[in-house]
Amino acid sequence: MTLAGAVAAGSASAQTLSPLNVVAFAGASNLVLWAGQQQGIFARHGLEVALDLTPNSRAMASDLYAAKYDLALTSVDNIVAYNEGQGEAQLPGPSDFTAFFGVDDGMLSVMAAADVPDLAALRGKTVSVDAMTTGFAFVLREVLGQAGIADQVEWVAVGGGAQRLAALLEGKQAATLLNTPLDLAAEARGFRRLARGRDAVGAYQGIVAAARRGTLTTKRDQLIGFTRGFRESLLWLDANRAEAAAILTARANMPPPVAARAAAALLDPDRGIYRDLRIDEAGLRTVLRLRSKFAQPAKELTDPARYVDPSIRAAAFG
Repeated sequence: MTLAGAVAAGSASAQTLSPLNVVAFAGASNLVLWAGQQQGIFARHGLEVALDLTPNSRAMASDLYAAKYDLALTSVDNIVAYNEGQGEAQLPGPSDFTAFFGVDDGMLSVMAAADVPDLAALRGKTVSVDAMTTGFAFVLREVLGQAGIADQVEWVAVGGGAQRLAALLEGKQAATLLNTPLDLAAEARGFRRLARGRDAVGAYQGIVAAARRGTLTTKRDQLIGFTRGFRESLLWLDANRAEAAAILTARANMPPPVAARAAAALLDPDRGIYRDLRIDEAGLRTVLRLRSKFAQPAKELTDPARYVDPSIRAAAFG
């Protein structure tokens, strides 16, 4: 911890910190959270942020609904899915999830074994997804559909990105869709990048911060502080690239050269984590288009505003 971080943490210890329990998948947002925890940035906003990683979207939705967590960093498609009654987990009642800021465009790539030269070569092979009902699975189905092979592969549900990466490295599937930095971890082990999601589907909203609507009221001040702290942590990372890579090495067990590449990709001003934490409307419309195309029961989804509450971000940044 830097001297500034130590001073901030020491100052924060003199006050009572509000606990905020966060669940996330392996991916870009965790670097920001780790930096904010390590540098005392969330503490300066009066928060004690605890982070757990979820194994899959079903557990994420069930735990968020049950108030085990205050907020989730998750695909916006998961928010849409459960609010539309298309989620894989059976919740005790109607979902009231809503997104309140955006993180990235998913930063998705189709990663495959080294002996798979292109998408066409996946014909007859096994590919993995979190669950067949999730948005990242829809992106992969769209990519393989454009290649004319979506109905010529064997689909298997494995779980979140960390689980899919492990299965890919173990040779259990020929390909999967991974986000950054997991794609770089696979690439460093000799696996091949066959396609980027953004090239196939265009604008896409990936990870968002989301909570139940009631939590936006009962923990409004904490969520505003979290939003501010998240952005401040991102800006700190932007100014401290070497430290960003060191955090990935320590917390994500990445070799230093891979961690440096991952930090550069995550902090790329054009293709990495959104500096303004926007929820991209065009990207959300793509999410709705793919869900309208692939999800069951079929629904035509056209209104992005149904899944977003802009009030927290607006209060955080004026």
